[in-house]
Amino acid sequence: MADYFAHETAILDEGCQIGDGTKIWHFSHIMSGCTLGEGCNIGQNVVISPDVVLGKGCKVQNNVSIYTGVICEDDVFLGPSMVFTNVTNPRSAVNRKSEYRKTVVGKGATIGANATIVCGHDIGEYAFIGAGAVVTKTIKPYALVVGNPARQIGWMSEFGHQLEFDSEGIAVCPESGERYMLANDEVVKIA
Repeated sequence: MADYFAHETAILDEGCQIGDGTKIWHFSHIMSGCTLGEGCNIGQNVVISPDVVLGKGCKVQNNVSIYTGVICEDDVFLGPSMVFTNVTNPRSAVNRKSEYRKTVVGKGATIGANATIVCGHDIGEYAFIGAGAVVTKTIKPYALVVGNPARQIGWMSEFGHQLEFDSEGIAVCPESGERYMLANDEVVKIA
């Protein structure tokens, strides 16, 4: 028997997989065929659709719907009321279930409150999507994006701090002391 917590008002469909230590709060619906990793926290009024995958340690804030086609790697943060889409041209009278587009959210990425992620555009690891941003293209690892449409305004550390690069393309996270290198418009953490 799995070791997770689900509030009595949560609905857990048969056939979903829920990792140990995961917590599912009030009025959330976990649909059949989805997978939640260990140690996730699912806020109130969340819907997780069939075939969605959440890695270990993901935090899903209140009022988020995660639709079929979304895969979140480990330690992803989904802010309150953020939105994923899964069809690019929805119409009520046209069934497009066979056209769901995949969106992968990379390890450690943050998606801020009320942001919208248009399907088919992956979010790189440790990317940071500002509150209210509308993502209409693929986002690079460590990128900081804001606005509608989302535009890149900088780079973020794995601890969530904006990086300031010196003339040699090196930045240091003020919290962790970890070093990063910017080259060819891409950031990598230096071991």
